[in-house]
Amino acid sequence: MEEGCLMFEHITPVILTYNEAPNIIRTLDQLYWAKDIVVVDSYSSDDTLTRASSYPQVRIFQRKFDSHADQWNFAVKETQIKTEWVLALDADYVLSDELIRELKVLHLDPATAGFRTKFIYCVLGRRLRGTVYPPVTVLYRHESALYRQDGHTQRVSIDGDIADLKSPIFHDDRKSLGHWLLSQDRYMRLEADTLSKSPWTEIGWADRLRKTRFLFPFVMLFYCLFVKGAVLEGRAGLYYSFQRMLAEIILSLRLLEKDIAMVKK
Repeated sequence: MEEGCLMFEHITPVILTYNEAPNIIRTLDQLYWAKDIVVVDSYSSDDTLTRASSYPQVRIFQRKFDSHADQWNFAVKETQIKTEWVLALDADYVLSDELIRELKVLHLDPATAGFRTKFIYCVLGRRLRGTVYPPVTVLYRHESALYRQDGHTQRVSIDGDIADLKSPIFHDDRKSLGHWLLSQDRYMRLEADTLSKSPWTEIGWADRLRKTRFLFPFVMLFYCLFVKGAVLEGRAGLYYSFQRMLAEIILSLRLLEKDIAMVKK
């Protein structure tokens, strides 16, 4: 496509799902402008697919989950996407009205292969002003993209320049706390496997603190509360800060579990 406006007809939103009934409607409602939406589901056991299939522009694929990277590569490469651009979304990503307006008139440079955007994190619908959730590349030319697994999550590699969008996406997961706890344990098993194999000289300061097994949970709590200002957000800020601390505690426990198993050998 030549330099110019990236109109809606050049974008296909792609969403990965697994038991996302509490979230999927809010996400799809903000994709009313899309002519084609791809949902790749990991065999949900709740009402996710019933809710998603009520939207006429949604095409549903099911694939047994093996890794986030493989699931995303399937979603963007094997689902007969006809547009040049893909908008890659988790099922708890809700586009802001400002971002929708920005996408409608987005000007392109031929060298640009992707766009990243910032997120506003929400706790049960309450928007927080400061969190540790990083910007993510969500819009890209799918022929230029390849996902690779990195610990518990995936990283997309883009062959070309990455630009920044001005408007945010809301990260608004309404699933239960119990679901979050189970997910964090699964994620931190993978993170511990990766971190335990990573040489000290090849990791950043945050992962070096994680390798101490005990410092980083307290660093994370302090950082969220006082550096990012969650202490000013009331109960929602405390909830978020304790979640982030608990996630790091789970990672520490998984690393200590590996230590103990090695000593037994």
